[in-house]
This record gives sequence, structure tokens and C-alpha cells, in this order.
Amino acid sequence: MARYTEAKCKLCRREGMKLFLKGERCYSSSCAMDRRPYGPGQHGRRRGRKPSDYKLQLREKQKVRSIYGVLEKQFVLYFKEANRQTGATGENLFNLLEKRLDNVIYRMGFAPSRSSARQLIRHKHVTVEGVGCDIPSRQVRVGQTVAIRTKSHNIPQIVASLKDNAKRDRLPFVEADEKKLTGKLLTEPQLTDLPIPIQENLIVELYSK
Repeated sequence: MARYTEAKCKLCRREGMKLFLKGERCYSSSCAMDRRPYGPGQHGRRRGRKPSDYKLQLREKQKVRSIYGVLEKQFVLYFKEANRQTGATGENLFNLLEKRLDNVIYRMGFAPSRSSARQLIRHKHVTVEGVGCDIPSRQVRVGQTVAIRTKSHNIPQIVASLKDNAKRDRLPFVEADEKKLTGKLLTEPQLTDLPIPIQENLIVELYSK
């Protein structure tokens, strides 16, 4: 399976904001955005010219891809599916991304990052409606129960994530029981609920050309 293997902190520096890709590190003084709040590379400190419309659209798309850990081919498939559905394409797109199993595990606070959540799922530590699932991209439906297997409760990354939950944003469309390590998707995710500002119209404009 193809995946991004370079330094994740570069992604935050490239977008000029924290994308919270490395769990606890993002909240500590070790965060690259706090130490070097400029773009990566030898030209990172340069002041560029006013960005074109295309650059703004591209950067917004790349930012969202980085947040959810989705590669280009898969992101295009999500966009096409969102475009086929009724309603606003941009809102449909984020609804699909937010309902990915790895994202739901992260939003519930059972993993410090989406990449850690993917690892838990791949190693079969997660169940959906009591049935084991090892597919990070699985779509979770409203009302479905997602849980960490009982034998996996003491995994260090899960324990560490639960300790850091007070620092993270609580979103209204998920609920979680931190003692039983179970949770549910309560409602359809809304774009306005997300903690990181996203201009979905730029992504729609980019792919509609």
C-alpha cells in the first residue's frame, strides 16, 4: 500500500499552520511550527509574490490530503463520489473523509494521530459493531459502535492518547467512552464542526476545471 514516508512536520511548515499529524509532539515545544514557522527548504524564508488562484486551490487541496493522510488517486475518487451525491460537493467530500474508520478512531481520542489509528486498524485492534475490521478507509455509518478490542486496551499509544485528550478538540458528531474504549458516530459530520479552517470551495474549483 502506497503511503507518505517523508517528514510530516514539513507538511505543516509548507502550509503555514499546524495540521496535528504527530500527536503529542504537536502540542509540545518540539513542534516544528513553533521552532521554525516558515516553509521547508532553502527558499522557505523568502517572501513570494502574490499567489495565483491555481496555487491557492492547489495548496488547499494538498493541505486537506495531508490532514487525512490520503494520496492523490484516492482523493480524486472521494471527490468523484462526493460529486455524484446530492447536495454541496464540498460538504459531501468532507463527510466522506470524516467517516473513514481511521479518522473516527482519531476523533474519539483512541489514537494520537490518524497514522497511528491506521496502524491499530491494520493490526486488527479495532472492531465495528463487534466485528473485527482491518480496513482504515471503511466508511462508518451513523449509529455504528466502534471499539478497541479488550485485549488491546493497554497498548502504549492508546494509553498515551487518552492522557492527551484534554488538549484536543471535542467534536459534536462523535461520542466516546474512555473507560470501555467504545464510541459511536452520532450524526453526519458537518464542515463547520472541524477545528482546522478549510475552504472547500477552492478544492471544488480546482477539480471542476
